[in-house]
Formats: sequence, C-alpha cells, structure tokens
Amino acid sequence: MTSERQLVVLAVNGTEHELLLEPRQILSDVLRHELGLTGTHVGCEHGVCGACTVLVDGEPVRSCLVFAVQAEDAEVRTVESLGEGAELTDLQQAFRAHHGLQCGFCTAGFLMLAEGFLLQEPDAGRDEVREAVSANLCRCTGYQNIVDAVADTAARRRGSPGSSTQEAAP
Repeated sequence: MTSERQLVVLAVNGTEHELLLEPRQILSDVLRHELGLTGTHVGCEHGVCGACTVLVDGEPVRSCLVFAVQAEDAEVRTVESLGEGAELTDLQQAFRAHHGLQCGFCTAGFLMLAEGFLLQEPDAGRDEVREAVSANLCRCTGYQNIVDAVADTAARRRGSPGSSTQEAAP
C-alpha cells in the first residue's frame, strides 16, 4: 500500500516551499531531509526529549510529533532562523556566555523552546524559566547554565538592571 503524495506549501523561516509529501511524513523529517535544515535534531522520536523543537506560529512544538501537512498555513521557524548570517541573537550570545551548551545536540531545541517561551512570557522570572526549560532533556549541562542564559536574556530584553551576561572569551 502506498500513500499518495499531496502538494503542501510550508512557510519555513520566512520562505515558502512547495513540496510533494506523503501525509504521514513528520515535520522534523521534512525540515531535515527535504529542506536541508539540519539544525533541527531528532533524538527520541517520541516527543520526550525536545531536541526537535521548532516554533509553529510562535508556539514551541515537537516537530517529531507533527505531520508536515499540519504545518501548512502556519509559519514554521527553525534554529536556522535565529541570527543574521554570522551574527548571534541575544539568546544565542547568552547561551555562549553562560556555557549553556556542552555537546550541543539539544541546544537547537532549547534555543527554540526559549525563544518561543520568551515571546509568550517576556516578563518571566527564574522560576518560570526553570519550569519552561524542564520540558526539554539535556544529559550534559545540568540545566543551571541554560536557566541562567534564558533568564539573562529575559532580563536584557526587558531592560532590567542586573542582567549578568558576561562577554564570552573568543
């Protein structure tokens, strides 16, 4: 039994893509294999780890749990949408300054989770940040540096005094 392909138009990182897809193809696979956006990592493929987190209409979602056809008529953002060329966003700079990554496998998912969270909760405090990042799994960092990076970014975006991002060593 073969699935019939259907024409799907996906808006990803501000660009529309017309794709012939099988209805059963998951968004993470389409992003990686059809569009070449390999920043979206696939870990558990069960929606548990969060490595595949992308933003769909500003909401963090596990792209391994979403069929690509479900993302039609929505704006999808992947980690590749962050920054401008070699320029890092404030969130990426904070992850770097606070050593919020080690092996890097989960980092893209954490960045997209945090970006979506900060869009929804710009006034979030450390407790809210800690709760939000607990949705993703990391086996290397122990989360404290990730919490520091996201909380610092929230404070900087609010213009709050006492934000603590240090300049990262070259």
